[in-house]
Amino acid sequence: MQRQGSIGGSAAIRIRVTGGLLLVAHLALVAWLMLRPLDVPWVMPPNLRPLAGIRADLALGWPRAARPLGEGLALLAPLGVLLPMAHGRLTVSPSASLVRTAATGTLVSLGIALLQTGVPGRVVDVDSLLLNTVGVALAHLTVVPAARAWLRRRGVREPGAAGPSVTVQEELSQGRTPTIPRVGIAP
Repeated sequence: MQRQGSIGGSAAIRIRVTGGLLLVAHLALVAWLMLRPLDVPWVMPPNLRPLAGIRADLALGWPRAARPLGEGLALLAPLGVLLPMAHGRLTVSPSASLVRTAATGTLVSLGIALLQTGVPGRVVDVDSLLLNTVGVALAHLTVVPAARAWLRRRGVREPGAAGPSVTVQEELSQGRTPTIPRVGIAP
């Protein structure tokens, strides 16, 4: 398989492994935080109307709304950086990377919301899905393009590097394709 635009050498392996390990650790922390049963005397009904919970929080005033909105934005925000880090590509379309990362963040948030339906004391909130997705996209926009540009510049400046640290792997020939001799049809 040919991978164009990947970081070359052991740096790529270190970045991918680090990104993968941090990604697994973060998802484990999120699962532990969001899928624990709560001991509460009563539970609010599920919020299935988009932006209703955000409007209710904002109606309380900015100081009281900042915490729940900030928590919603920050919960999955590290995925905006960790997903591209685990992927390990330097030369990729910024918009495609953003869309891919935001879609993955949305699916992770949706999975958490669906799993919460079976956890006592937890209810579905569509606004948390929206806030989590926006948090992933904001983290991606603020960190990933600058980090990729820095890594590309660093690859060019390294001594002995003829160009950017981009590797292209050729597919090796595996010999002739085996053929099956024709079998005659019986008379």
